[in-house]
Amino acid sequence: MGKLGTFLLLISGFSLFGQSNTDVFLLDIENSENGLEVLNIRNVSNNPNYDSQPWFTSDLLLYSGTEGNQTEIKAFDLKTNVLNRVNNPTPGGEYSPQRTPDNRRYTAVRLDTTGLQRLYYYDDQGNSELLIDNLQVAYYAFYDNTTILASVLSENQLDLVLVDLKSMKSDTLLQNSGRAIHKIPGNSGMSYTSVNEEGNLEIFQLDLNSMQSFFITQLPIGVQDYTWLDDSKMILGSNDSLFLYDLFGNGEWKQIADLSTYRIKNITRLAVSPNGKKLAIVAEPIE
Repeated sequence: MGKLGTFLLLISGFSLFGQSNTDVFLLDIENSENGLEVLNIRNVSNNPNYDSQPWFTSDLLLYSGTEGNQTEIKAFDLKTNVLNRVNNPTPGGEYSPQRTPDNRRYTAVRLDTTGLQRLYYYDDQGNSELLIDNLQVAYYAFYDNTTILASVLSENQLDLVLVDLKSMKSDTLLQNSGRAIHKIPGNSGMSYTSVNEEGNLEIFQLDLNSMQSFFITQLPIGVQDYTWLDDSKMILGSNDSLFLYDLFGNGEWKQIADLSTYRIKNITRLAVSPNGKKLAIVAEPIE
């Protein structure tokens, strides 16, 4: 299979992800001498199919979850513990759900059964509207209401593209990017990953004022995902453990939690709540 086919499978979930029973787990987190203490882990999706790509608002945990034969935007209410579907049925599956910075709408990547892949808006009634009509957005993050940084399918790879939603102008900043893109908390920058010559992923910070990128660190081999705890600390999962990277530390990823007692494996995506008190992780439950 070619690289483009691999990337399509990564976003679609119909084959590569569809073969794995990934669930979304919610954890409470607190600062500790070890860097982070993990408490009260629970499976909030609890679905025998693909559930992944978590993202927090102040009161909701959004994720892409399987319902029937395709994926939908799911919202777990952090106060009531009620799970609902956000979007009305569409001719495709919804992935990478987020809330816009102005908190007025949702967004998600839709992969239609025709193969069309685009980024859409969704209002609070579940209706959808095309957001970007000329790019095959695979992964993305908002910088503000009018600026998106995205990894876009381009021939046999992902390219990092900056999109101005007012003018709909797009600038390709980098070829061969990764899937993890984040706005850095309390910072004017965004972070992204790039594939180096050895085929491993490196994290960079993009300053949106100067448009200059700065190397931060390399992800452990085989790891694609990470997220920010605050403006100086990142966290990632590998197998059944969590690791912390401190920009003011010794330059290494430090193991901070062993979750093997919770019978999970293959931790991938992560998200931290805006108040820094909750962590969502995607992992495979061990039956």
